[in-house]
Amino acid sequence: MKEDRLQVNMDEFLPLRDVVFKTLRKGILTGELKPGERLMEIHLANRLGVSRTPIREAIRKLELEGLVTMVPRRGAEVANITEKNLKDVLEVRQALESLAIELACERITEENKEELRQKLDQVETAVRTGDTGAIASADVAFHDAIVEFSGNMRLIQLVGNLGEQMYRYRFEYIKDVSKHSQIMSEHRIMFDSIMENDRAKAARIVKVHINNQEEAIMRQIQKEQGAEAGD
Repeated sequence: MKEDRLQVNMDEFLPLRDVVFKTLRKGILTGELKPGERLMEIHLANRLGVSRTPIREAIRKLELEGLVTMVPRRGAEVANITEKNLKDVLEVRQALESLAIELACERITEENKEELRQKLDQVETAVRTGDTGAIASADVAFHDAIVEFSGNMRLIQLVGNLGEQMYRYRFEYIKDVSKHSQIMSEHRIMFDSIMENDRAKAARIVKVHINNQEEAIMRQIQKEQGAEAGD
């Protein structure tokens, strides 16, 4: 990890502890802070230019979110991406997003269609750059637009509540450059399905898209576990 990547972006409207929390959480979700990496208060305080108190408070909140675990005799560590957690999150995501895209097929307006077309263009542009951060942001915007166009406020809220965990897995998947063309193809099919108001096709491609993501990350987890076992 590069020492200059993790930086505090001060927000005059937020207390320091919240700014530090958001900084550390972003570092975990984007992989700047790696799974299993120790979160040492003194080290982080020095890097971020703050006292240990907001670091300690942020670590407690991250533990409650499941992004940090406390390990005896080691202290706080970035939580590993486990097969069980991966399956749990993506099963829920698949159910919610399948419903969202089916509803979007029925309820999307002409104005919404143009907005979604722009979101797809942004995904394509980001994929061409190869910038994983840009791809992840564009991907989130595309999927969030579909959920919004479902018109179901409760569904929008549920997906939002799961957003942070989904982002972590999404970023892990997008880091694999070999998957970029597949990701782009699946997004195009999602877009076309909505344009055609084809609920069955739309739900089917969402399930394929999320299954592919789960399988790729699962292979990555198993590969890392095998490497650790060989050390």
